Amino acid sequence: MVALSGISQIFDNGIEKNQVLNSLDLTIPEGQFLTIIGGNGAGKSTLLNIINGNLRPTTGTIFIDGKDLSKKSHSARAAMIARVYQDPNFGVCPDLTIAENMALANSRGNSNWFRWAIRKKETAIFEERLAEFDLGLEKMLRKKASLLSGGQRQVVTLLMATLQKPRLLLLDEHTAALDPRIAKQIMGITKKLVTEQKITTMMISHNMSDAINYGDRLIMLDRGEITMDVSGEEKTSLTPADLIMKFEV
Repeated sequence: MVALSGISQIFDNGIEKNQVLNSLDLTIPEGQFLTIIGGNGAGKSTLLNIINGNLRPTTGTIFIDGKDLSKKSHSARAAMIARVYQDPNFGVCPDLTIAENMALANSRGNSNWFRWAIRKKETAIFEERLAEFDLGLEKMLRKKASLLSGGQRQVVTLLMATLQKPRLLLLDEHTAALDPRIAKQIMGITKKLVTEQKITTMMISHNMSDAINYGDRLIMLDRGEITMDVSGEEKTSLTPADLIMKFEV
């Protein structure tokens, strides 16, 4: 469903060149939950930036559902790709209410775009979806997003990203800025949303336990290349210590 071929990224500041990705090939079947690990500078976020359209690769092609998106803009990919960032503030508009933020997300890919008048039917759907997480957010629909905690914002952002099921969900260290208790809660919500909707997902994580416990497949990037690609029993039998040893090789 997702096919990357020969993806390279070279940053050239006029003085020196830095190759972050090196002729990377990657195919992700529909519905697969892929976790990505790697050290700083390994190319993880660069890869997501390229897929998302925030960055044009030096070489290579990107196909989703057989469509070549390599030259499509970020906005042209928005109807197909949703992304949740590490910073909870990136996912919501702080001056809009939860309901208004969710209505904006619900209109993704709709030619009518955003309507200020939120229909009762939409409000009922938003309340129902938020109530699933038992956090009381369904009672805060008229509350501005700026008044939410970081964990609450990230829950709203995750739900916004999946209201209109994307063809691909990108999770860019989306629990890294949260305390361990909230991060665990967010990972549980992530698993629920991704599994129930069978959303094709790519998640960057620095948490080795999460990398093992969540997702169907695990890859490691090192100096722009895939150095490990495991799934199934081979993945679940790993320990955090095993992965740390891979970093040290």
